[in-house]
Amino acid sequence: MILTKPWLWVPSRMAHDLSPYFLQLYAGLKARRTPTWKSFTWQGLEFKNPLGVAGGVDKDGEQIQAWWNLGAGFIEVGTVTPQAQPGNSGQTMSRNLARQALWNRMGFPSRGAQHMEKNLAPLSEPHLTPIFVNIGKNARTPLETAQDDYLYCLRKLSPYADALVINISSPNTAGLRELLKPQYLHSFLQPLAEANRNEFARPLILKLSPDMSDEELETALEVSLEVGFEGWIFTNTSTGLREGLAFPKEGGVSGGPLALCAKNKLKKALEVLGPRRRGKLLISCGGVLSPEDAFERLELGADLVQVYSALVFCGPSFFQQVAKQAALKPPEVLTP
Repeated sequence: MILTKPWLWVPSRMAHDLSPYFLQLYAGLKARRTPTWKSFTWQGLEFKNPLGVAGGVDKDGEQIQAWWNLGAGFIEVGTVTPQAQPGNSGQTMSRNLARQALWNRMGFPSRGAQHMEKNLAPLSEPHLTPIFVNIGKNARTPLETAQDDYLYCLRKLSPYADALVINISSPNTAGLRELLKPQYLHSFLQPLAEANRNEFARPLILKLSPDMSDEELETALEVSLEVGFEGWIFTNTSTGLREGLAFPKEGGVSGGPLALCAKNKLKKALEVLGPRRRGKLLISCGGVLSPEDAFERLELGADLVQVYSALVFCGPSFFQQVAKQAALKPPEVLTP
């Protein structure tokens, strides 16, 4: 694998920092077309295919045209914070090729909402494929006023987003996951949903943690449904899943080790939601490393599938690889 993927020859952080340049060069050789398979429309948004870029890949919305050229069915940019911040210091990334596992403790490195606005504002609408904007809080913002950071990003970026992802599930911003706890969740989410209804009218999506218990997951689904969220992402990175991996204790693990957990959270969510899932958007993310992995998530009941680790271990042609395999699938498997 490493012989045909030169970015795997270098340390993970160096490869990450160089990837935008490689991506622009590679995508510039591709035609601007989006593969069409399992297309559907949701909330007026047209998804030509259900395979998209996960949050954390394009943190500042600087590679959108490249992802379109490469065939992504939708793009999630961010996590973006109100003010620019560098993220965590020290070692922040690592990978394990044998297990196709990634580790990171980057901590929302962001050039800030104003920079994101500059990148999104010039894009013609409707967008070639939907753009989700993932928003978070600055590291220095206390949890008591975290809501203000999210409201700021909502107001700043809603005009340019097709949907907004509320990220309170990252393990890499100190204390952030406290907001997912039942005693805080309703009071945190309700003002965001109310402001969105009154001012922005964009679909709100909640990104959930793989480390939640079934009871916590059920509560998060019930609360977010009650206040008016329209979808969920299952899941963010995990603070566990380190067996056999020489990763630090801090930070989050994704890629191959996360696959089973991500699938189980999707299944549990479908069970909890039952008929209430009609009209809602369920997005599966975590451990999707092959076309068959993507098809499996769709067959389990996901509406959309996101990839991050696959772009590292399989390369930026992954969207086209999956589209080619989709063309070979029996029609009944990929019929909406």
